Amino acid sequence: MDLSQFPITQKWPAQHPDRIQLYSLPTPNGIKVSIALEELGLPYEAHRVGFENNDQLTPEFLSLNPNNKIPAIIDPQGPGGKPLPLFESGAILWYLAEKTGRLMAADANGDAADAQAKKFETLQWLMFQMGGVGPMFGQLGFFHKFAGKEIADKRPLERYVAESRRLLGVLETRLQGRQWIMGDDYTVADIAIFPWVRTMVGFYEAAELVGMKSFPNAQRALDAFLARPAVQRGLDIPPRQAPGK
Repeated sequence: MDLSQFPITQKWPAQHPDRIQLYSLPTPNGIKVSIALEELGLPYEAHRVGFENNDQLTPEFLSLNPNNKIPAIIDPQGPGGKPLPLFESGAILWYLAEKTGRLMAADANGDAADAQAKKFETLQWLMFQMGGVGPMFGQLGFFHKFAGKEIADKRPLERYVAESRRLLGVLETRLQGRQWIMGDDYTVADIAIFPWVRTMVGFYEAAELVGMKSFPNAQRALDAFLARPAVQRGLDIPPRQAPGK
């Protein structure tokens, strides 16, 4: 498989061009895709996009994702057997689920219409993460742990804390009586949402701030998510630290 048409391969050469090429870092958005690839068992090759070197701003990376965000992929076996470049973690998750027919809610009765409805319900919750959980939790992290702490006006932090609590409440209600977002079926919706919950309570150190103890269903599902072997493998792909550091 020849991927030389993609300039990104000049900076990150493909040692296995027949495999999905993943350009990423283990951020909440990055690990969504590495976890999905591990869950699906798809052959892939991971390339570390180092933020410390501004790799995401290089011409090679921008040629694949002009929005300069990780993750991005090239699937050498895309639709029609042609290579497919793709960015945006939610789009990549949906593509991988469609490609394999897995990580979607199944229909136990074999009803095609019901299966289609569940498919779009899964997409609905994936969009819930993309449009709500990710942006709001990210802003919470900025104002609580990073440079936002220096801002005297506390209204931005208060806003994002309140909105994060509200979103956790939506998640808590959805998980009442359900093992996963879609019931018994583990899907891309879970893979999208729980890396952000993990980061919010862990890396951002905001569990007490948002009152995580008030959301036992969300905590229970997060623990189950983190216990999955594929999740554990995907959490550090590509490695957070550059080789030799």
